[in-house]
Amino acid sequence: GAARNLQRHCPERSFAILEARGATGGTWDLFRYPGIRSDSDMFTLCYPFRPWAGSQAIVDGPSILAYLRETAREHGIDQRIRFHHRVTAAGWSSDEGRWTVDVERVDTGESFRMTCGFLFTCTGYYRYDEGYTPTFKGVERFGGQIVHPQFWSDDIDHAGKRVVVIGSGATAVTLVPALARTAAHVTMLQRSPSYVLSVPAKDPIAGLLDRVLPTRIAYPIVRWKNVTIALAIYRLSRRRPEATKRMLRRLMERRLPPGFDIDKHFTPRYEPWDQRMCLVPDNDLFEEISAGRVSVVTDEIDTVTEGGVALRSGGEVEADMIVTATGLSMVPFGGIRLTVDEAEVELPKAIIYRGMMLSGVPNMAFAFGYINQSWTLGADLTSEQVCRLLNHMDRFGYTQCTPRAPADAVGVVPFATLTSGYISRAIDQFPRQAASDPWLRQQNYALNRRSMRRAPVDHPALEFSRAATSEGTAAPLAA
Repeated sequence: GAARNLQRHCPERSFAILEARGATGGTWDLFRYPGIRSDSDMFTLCYPFRPWAGSQAIVDGPSILAYLRETAREHGIDQRIRFHHRVTAAGWSSDEGRWTVDVERVDTGESFRMTCGFLFTCTGYYRYDEGYTPTFKGVERFGGQIVHPQFWSDDIDHAGKRVVVIGSGATAVTLVPALARTAAHVTMLQRSPSYVLSVPAKDPIAGLLDRVLPTRIAYPIVRWKNVTIALAIYRLSRRRPEATKRMLRRLMERRLPPGFDIDKHFTPRYEPWDQRMCLVPDNDLFEEISAGRVSVVTDEIDTVTEGGVALRSGGEVEADMIVTATGLSMVPFGGIRLTVDEAEVELPKAIIYRGMMLSGVPNMAFAFGYINQSWTLGADLTSEQVCRLLNHMDRFGYTQCTPRAPADAVGVVPFATLTSGYISRAIDQFPRQAASDPWLRQQNYALNRRSMRRAPVDHPALEFSRAATSEGTAAPLAA
């Protein structure tokens, strides 16, 4: 998405895309576990310059991967990617007005340096080389296989086995019904529950509009409809949490078997959207529970045994396979070490400008999506703004742009306020935001889109200057 925006809006700019992996696709190439799918609708997850057609809203991982690769080929972006290139460090020189980027060839071990005038990191927020697994006593005794979903491979066979999935988040509620189709039985073992909302896998309005209107008209209607619905659910959850909990409970009561303990297994201790709400397509999780192919156990793990998991309550869940859907390990900017004039950037002390730049760090932007809506909405908005900024700098001959946060910035808070474990474990490593614009990014795509597109590029918080020397205006992407 960032590369395509550069092609469209900054055609005179040269750029390189550095990719540590050996293939395109990011998350959708890495994650191969059964049932992998989007947890937001594809009409807002797709790129606006290549609309998603048809009525399928919740889409499986292989289809998303194919869409990404087709898009890259269609626009020649795949030819611009330098695979197996991991960026380990990047240093800015104010005298030269350039970044020096340390690169490691993952496939050969070779190390070298590149330089650029602008650095745009599109690295996501989690580590690709490791997931998060708590320390469980007794794992060495288990007689079966223990797998983390992040590293699921094609040779893993769960058919006919008793499977315990540890976790209650998006990965767990995706995995469990998919595993249940061929496993002997699946138990979702959770320490505490999550809010789960069923959504239609197909969007009937999208299907209707796709049949009667051209895509250029139908797609924006569906996209904005879904943006509005997602925001409405989020706002209802934050403003009227008790009403939201009652609504979710009524919906589950219709789908779960009589006597199922909803309070214990699907009523969290936190309020709706204190953590990300889990979505399931067409009630698939609830249907597997009703059919008896899935059990939910809410308890704490005492120890792993030879044949399963012993619980603090005294019970035991028998298992032939354990899947630890226990979360991601977050890391800012792909673990790239950043320096400005040889001084290391202390990320927790930096304040985020408009959700895309760091105070005190020149000529660097990063793509970050929304927590409460599709990731692409926020990432695409950021890449548009980066293009506006680059064009403004070209127009006036600037070589350097640095956000400057006020020393007395008030209300400095973490950039993400959700209480999810994967966030709370790592949030202290990340930059922060303040209480007001332009240092606060609202979780509201429509509001941000309007304000960012209307606001002048040369905001008073941005310091523009010209370097003493300049060797060009290349704009590589570290993706």
